[in-house]
Amino acid sequence: MTDLIATNLSLKAKDAALVEAASFRLAPGEFVALLGPNGAGKTSLLRASLGLERPSGGGATLGGEDVGTLSPIVRARRIAYLPQTRPLAWPNSVRDVVALGRFSHGAALGRLGDADAEAVERAIVACDLSHLAHRRADTLSGGELARMHCARAFAAEAPLLIADEPIAALDPRHQFRILDLIKEFVTRGGGALVVLHDIELAARYASRLIWMKDGRIVADGSPTETLNAERLEDVYNIRGSVDALRVTMAGPL
Repeated sequence: MTDLIATNLSLKAKDAALVEAASFRLAPGEFVALLGPNGAGKTSLLRASLGLERPSGGGATLGGEDVGTLSPIVRARRIAYLPQTRPLAWPNSVRDVVALGRFSHGAALGRLGDADAEAVERAIVACDLSHLAHRRADTLSGGELARMHCARAFAAEAPLLIADEPIAALDPRHQFRILDLIKEFVTRGGGALVVLHDIELAARYASRLIWMKDGRIVADGSPTETLNAERLEDVYNIRGSVDALRVTMAGPL
């Protein structure tokens, strides 16, 4: 079993509650979108569920084991994490950055085994980066960088993927491209939990929507079950209407 399961997970920073009693499950074959306004606790929930932050209550398991007991290498083999901030420490080639996804398998730059090299090549092809493989990463456009980081995550060939705002600051074409890649990953048997701010795109791609407000999960279900005008008002404090999962925003309350 490779499911990620959070149970009554809570996280505090000094006296501030960042996440309160949050529970969810991510399994292979699911595309789950995590929605909520800025400051709702989405990134904190992801980090706590991955064992990157010590929870103040509750816990999370990955493949049936407490995430807090897993080594970074074991965790990376089971779940690929694409954080919101993805700095480049040095101007490596695109291929070398993608190859970082194989470190959890014992690979090292310049010393990839056959299986590692094949995984890197599959990720590069899937993300349409073959023509850029030898380019320096610091010369890429925003859309190209987003595809490169997705390829790094895919190269790990972990059964689960968590991506925190992978389409932020991208133009519409590249937003669709990145979400198509994640959808293909799910179609091949992976499971993905993705933080998004575009509600219509979330409804279009995701099989489940998890809604957060003030550090709490307030709804978890299919787009049909959870996306409605009342939810938009409750979570985002905006007026809107929903027709066949198409969202029309009327403005703030």
